[in-house]
Amino acid sequence: MGKNKSGSNEKKGNSSKTAVEQSESKVRDHLKPATAVNVRHILCEKHSRAMEALEKIQGGQRFDKVAQEYSEDKAKRFEAGGSLGWMTRGSMVGPFQDAAFALQPSTVDKPTLSPLVKTNFGYHIIMVEGRR
Repeated sequence: MGKNKSGSNEKKGNSSKTAVEQSESKVRDHLKPATAVNVRHILCEKHSRAMEALEKIQGGQRFDKVAQEYSEDKAKRFEAGGSLGWMTRGSMVGPFQDAAFALQPSTVDKPTLSPLVKTNFGYHIIMVEGRR
């Protein structure tokens, strides 16, 4: 096995990282280990609707207000503003969990967002309000 462009001995297939993996590796050293996160999300079945919601938040709208308007997670949409509360490792689907534990805590008015995360439920925009 020869060296790839970066000089490591990784196989070529392992060198491409997803956006979540890249985001996780950027903040991994800056985050304290956590076993739970206080997480909010916006769930959309269609990619285009999730992108619309993401653009609204990036344009300055509050995460909880956009969740009320766009999220298709009926249980958490209106009264909770997308809040799932405290979630522990192992209680979330893989890609969602990876993204949630990679995020820095932030607030609904100035959220630090995940890239769109695709799961069997649809497309998620995730933010974390706390870690413990």
